[in-house]
Amino acid sequence: MAEVRVGDRAPEVTLVNPDRQQVRLSELLGQPLVLAFFPAAFSNTCTKEMCTFRDTLHGFDDIGVRVIGISVDMPYAQKAWAEQHTLSFPLLSDYNREAVKAFGVEDPTFAKGVLPGVARRSVFVLDKDGTVTYRWVSDVPSVEPNYAEVEEAARRAGAGARV
Repeated sequence: MAEVRVGDRAPEVTLVNPDRQQVRLSELLGQPLVLAFFPAAFSNTCTKEMCTFRDTLHGFDDIGVRVIGISVDMPYAQKAWAEQHTLSFPLLSDYNREAVKAFGVEDPTFAKGVLPGVARRSVFVLDKDGTVTYRWVSDVPSVEPNYAEVEEAARRAGAGARV
């Protein structure tokens, strides 16, 4: 499994939105992106993480950076979870595990191997052209990203977009 590193171009992957429409990652470019991979909707740490992004979204909006949540959950589950927590940014389904494999963040041992193939909790910041400018990947599902670090990386990517 290849790992996407800082300086790499983000791989082209196809995800599915809550309305069951395909979305290619390249279609989202043109502005910097924060791609927040998370293991599973309706889980405690994932809920806390996505709600933290929701609660700090105005800071990302102010700098022209879009946050996208990605998991292998089905679009129906993501939609219900997003509505339950009023998540105001897109959640995209990687039910076929294309993105977790392409980014190198598939976890084969999640839940002691009972639920293999979910995303490792990870964050990638992409510039407007799709180059990875920040990468954080956790091997421990309960560890959340350093949100201040993610926001700073997003600010740098956003500043580069406005030059």
